[in-house]
Amino acid sequence: MQTYTTIAAGKQQGEDFIADPHRDSSTNPFPAQSILALFAHPDDAEFLCVGTLAHLAERGLKIHIATMTAGDCGSTTLSAKKIANVRRGEARRAAKLIGAHYICLNERDLHVFYNRKTLAKVTELVRQTSPSIVFTHSPVDYMVDHETTSQLCQTACFGAMAPNFRTGNSRAAKPLKSVPHLYYAEPFGGRDILGKEVHATLFVDIASTFSRKAQTLSCHESQQKFLRTQQGIPQLLDMMRAMAERAGMISHFTVAEGFRQHLGQGFPQDEALAFFLPELVRTIKM
Repeated sequence: MQTYTTIAAGKQQGEDFIADPHRDSSTNPFPAQSILALFAHPDDAEFLCVGTLAHLAERGLKIHIATMTAGDCGSTTLSAKKIANVRRGEARRAAKLIGAHYICLNERDLHVFYNRKTLAKVTELVRQTSPSIVFTHSPVDYMVDHETTSQLCQTACFGAMAPNFRTGNSRAAKPLKSVPHLYYAEPFGGRDILGKEVHATLFVDIASTFSRKAQTLSCHESQQKFLRTQQGIPQLLDMMRAMAERAGMISHFTVAEGFRQHLGQGFPQDEALAFFLPELVRTIKM
């Protein structure tokens, strides 16, 4: 049996509320009006959370979409350098459609490792963007690049406050004053590597931003043929729609994006997404 509720900022999960679209912004507990979406490859954010990012952009937040790599292994015909250049361009065009800024950390596909160098890069990114909310991959997903990105993001969110962790950047940003809210997107296919379903607990209604989500994914033209050959995915848009409809069915929205919030020790325990999108967020207890 599952139950669902919509949450407002300042409420605990499960409490009822009436969303106030005219709430006093002076009571904003999230002064950093910035959002970071860090994923492994170009097109990951478009599949997993860009409908939510579009909502946040509409409400005046600054959106940063970052990838660990430029997708240099995303072709069977172009060289790594050429396909990386193509995919950076596709990612920039997609981000522009929702008013976001695209950043690439220039690691290599299948070489996203958890080490001092990459952790310094991700921590510097978190400090420079100073986000209230960070989105990243599920800790369990179908490929290790995604899982490692998730681990790096978790540590960087926690460690970005620590002044003694120095990134070595010549223009290093100051440590954050607080740990940002961290949300894990659903894994591709909604399953872990052993085929067990992974259930999101928080869903965002993306009915009004779904067309833009489709437009952003359509920017990644280079991946249409590659994923059809490499993973047997006939149409990217069909896969994206199936994921959104599955999340919608679970959450009783038409189409949705699903997330889980990181609630470990030291991380924020309140609900940031519900503050910014009070009428669009719904939690599900499976």
